[in-house]
Amino acid sequence: MRKIQFFDTTLRDGEQTPGVNFNTKEKVQIALQLEKWGIDTIEAGFPIASQGDFEAVQAISRAAQKMTVAGLARCQKKDIDRAYEALKEAKHPQIHVFLATSPVHMEYKLKMTETEVLASIKEHVAYAKERFEKVQFSPEDATRTEKAFLLKAVQTAIDAGATIINIPDTVGYTNPTEYGALFAYLIGNIQSQEEIIFSSHCHDDLGMATANALAAIENGANRVEGTVNGIGERAGNTALEEVAVALHIRKDYYQATSGITLAETKHTSDIVARLSGVAVPRNKAVIGANAFAHESGIHQDGVLKNPETYEIITPQLVGVKNNALPLGKLSGRHAFVTKLGELGYQLSEEALKAAFKRFKDLADKKKQITDQDLIALVADEVRGETDSAHLTGLQLQYVSAGRQGAIVSVEQEGQTHVASAVGAGSIQAIYNSIDQIFEQQPILVNYEINALTAGEDAQAEVLVFLECPQTGKRLNGIGVDFDVLEASAKAYVQASALLKKGAN
Repeated sequence: MRKIQFFDTTLRDGEQTPGVNFNTKEKVQIALQLEKWGIDTIEAGFPIASQGDFEAVQAISRAAQKMTVAGLARCQKKDIDRAYEALKEAKHPQIHVFLATSPVHMEYKLKMTETEVLASIKEHVAYAKERFEKVQFSPEDATRTEKAFLLKAVQTAIDAGATIINIPDTVGYTNPTEYGALFAYLIGNIQSQEEIIFSSHCHDDLGMATANALAAIENGANRVEGTVNGIGERAGNTALEEVAVALHIRKDYYQATSGITLAETKHTSDIVARLSGVAVPRNKAVIGANAFAHESGIHQDGVLKNPETYEIITPQLVGVKNNALPLGKLSGRHAFVTKLGELGYQLSEEALKAAFKRFKDLADKKKQITDQDLIALVADEVRGETDSAHLTGLQLQYVSAGRQGAIVSVEQEGQTHVASAVGAGSIQAIYNSIDQIFEQQPILVNYEINALTAGEDAQAEVLVFLECPQTGKRLNGIGVDFDVLEASAKAYVQASALLKKGAN
């Protein structure tokens, strides 16, 4: 069987999800888990986009041991030079150069002719090849590009030194029949003395991203690009976990395999969901909470007699355990560290000390600490390390059928700020107080509460999305706590600090 390479762009295309903002530590944590999952190439970021992106790509380049680390660049020399600087410490560096080729992009965005586009591809791919052994080229909006011109663009890139050609369905326009035929056409008509790897990159605007990626594989693509949980701009990207499991379950049909360690799938999904703040829908294929749940009596009867009657994927295949190792208030540091290691976490001594204290505090409130509790606890700790503001105190006054009061304390840059306010409810009172501290009036676009585990002692995870009224910029905040009001305050403080920082 041929092996399909997996190219993950969770940290680049996935971070373009509105409101998602990973810090460098979170990106490194995700990258190391992706490497453990079996990703062949990670697109660590767009180095020219910002100093933060540059530093994240640089940090991942240092941390990754086995997988290739790629950086995105436009067909501009300054982009390519910046990517080279960010990736020069990577054990296996790669550059990903792109330029739009569709008529609408060339006319309205680039304001370039076909001749100018081809010249730019030739010049900049050749320039990138002087600095990188692995050069990937993408004709942006390929599925709305005239086929003959697309072939010219691809051939120009190959002649200039590209050995990986990605065909992006940038706006989720195509369908499996068309997309598969496009790969067959390009692969059948390019001329090259070297082996060329063709890759798919699909968006889910019409709900066909995974189907399109699999169609590309059927027609000769040996690489698939996508994100964990399918996050990304607009409706998102191809969900890599869906492709990996589809190749495994239907290997009889696709006759292809991958290097993905399927048992790490659910854990990888959980980490990305926690740090991105984008919850996985319960009915999500492969890793949703309902993926292995059966409501129908007929289905339940069949599964009890033989799981294969209604389950083509076993929970254990993707790392969903029937039970979790319980930890409690009597568990010591060794058991805690061992469990974190099993979950794939390697924390510094300082971070470990802080996480263990939070674990013991939580264990005093909960009867049993589950894997989900620990994942949330560590994710919250990692994100909190780089926050510029922290909730330090919360006091509430509740009056039945009256207006509620809140006093909030926030530490910011070594100084403690206190404010009080009232509201129609406790949450509104808390948020009004925090608005006073940060001296801003953001729009609360979304507020979500999730119970991390079942039972009355479940930890609460609160996600808020705030929008700046002046700029329209949206950022999210995540708060985890045994108390839902405390979690709500933590999430709002985190988002408010990020919004304030972005405005300055």
